[in-house]
Amino acid sequence: MRPVRAPEFLESTRASYDAVAEAYAAEHPDSLAGRPLERALLSAFVELTGAPGVPGRPPVADLGSGPGHVTARLRDAGLPVFGVDISPRMVALARRAHPGLRFHVGSMTALDLPNETLGGIVALHSIIHVPDEHLPSVFAEFHRVLLPGAPVLLGFPSGAQDGHRRLTERFGQEIALDCYWRTPDTVIGHLAKAGLDLRARVLREPEAGEELPRAFLLARRPGPGPREE
Repeated sequence: MRPVRAPEFLESTRASYDAVAEAYAAEHPDSLAGRPLERALLSAFVELTGAPGVPGRPPVADLGSGPGHVTARLRDAGLPVFGVDISPRMVALARRAHPGLRFHVGSMTALDLPNETLGGIVALHSIIHVPDEHLPSVFAEFHRVLLPGAPVLLGFPSGAQDGHRRLTERFGQEIALDCYWRTPDTVIGHLAKAGLDLRARVLREPEAGEELPRAFLLARRPGPGPREE
């Protein structure tokens, strides 16, 4: 059987982040430091997963985990959590920085997980690299691996309309990295088609070094949540 080739955008995203991983991790040791709104949303996500620290709770996945600081915050909040990133170099850096946590090389387009095994998904600024035509299958994959009632927290650049650009250089390295920004309504529409219900939306204005607003969506797979059983 001929092996299935990964979509081109995955190959270019992997190669680009491998090239800049060291510099990226040095510049962004903790992207949530000094950002209380994002930390509050992460705390809300933790509460929506149920009772942190209770043995036997289903794991949570940090998709696009990068250097691992969000994964570490979720662990510190009492959740069983692991990180997944497309870049092997990023995964190696995350393992080095957080030796007590699990990080795996993988793609949110095809998660190596059984159906209905996750108690939640966090994907902060990682769907930014997923082209429009692949976003429905990504959210369908989220629905597949989530337990009924489990929450999803998304963060992504936003604007008055959807847009796209390709980065060809970063940190002095030549890359080929596609970045997409989308309105909250665009992403909410894709979530709904995948069977994921919106719980909340937040839009904050750009901060220093940012060109676009940042949107955050809390959604969930329908079903009895941990507080409804």
